[in-house]
Amino acid sequence: MSLFDLQAHDLVRVLAALVIGSLIGGEREYRSKAAGFRTMTLICVGAAVFTMLSLRLGAGGSPDRIASNVITGIGFIGAGVIFKDGISISGLTTATSIWVTAALGMAAGAGELGLAAIGVVLVLVVLALFDKLQDLIDDVHQKRSYRLQFSTSRLSQTEVEGMLRRFRVGFRLRKVIQDVETVTCWYDVWGSHQKLDEFSEFLFKTENILSVEYSA
Repeated sequence: MSLFDLQAHDLVRVLAALVIGSLIGGEREYRSKAAGFRTMTLICVGAAVFTMLSLRLGAGGSPDRIASNVITGIGFIGAGVIFKDGISISGLTTATSIWVTAALGMAAGAGELGLAAIGVVLVLVVLALFDKLQDLIDDVHQKRSYRLQFSTSRLSQTEVEGMLRRFRVGFRLRKVIQDVETVTCWYDVWGSHQKLDEFSEFLFKTENILSVEYSA
């Protein structure tokens, strides 16, 4: 193989990684995510170049040494976009997008352009179309955590759980704190979005319940 062919061969792989990263990054940028257009493009191109170097430097020996460390490095980047706020965790989709973008960049760098092309199409389908499917699933089945406080003289835990059963939602008691005059209960409650909204509205209107807090 001549020097010119080798350079053209490398260029095709790097450009393929550039296109793949820009497609995924463009979708992430459109949704205003933390890792957007430039970040995803650079991750994909970087993974491709590292893979190409790994194949060259490890030729005849262990060509996977550099490539395996790319996976470790991407793990640190992905962990940086995951945030926890109470019981809610955000950034998981962005972190996995970084991970899969690096994988596709490695595929392009290894010359597996067909695999990389199929991969980017599937990733874009998941990111663009499965979002609507996820919304549909959330409408059918959603989980919320409730904190209910009520007076022992007006209401009992059994009556509260009777309310839950009346709305036909699933529930699990997580914690109870009881003092002389009040009881505070923490429940995990799940059901359709509509049923949970109706249950929440009912709780706010019930005079015997002193306070209501919930989070999705």
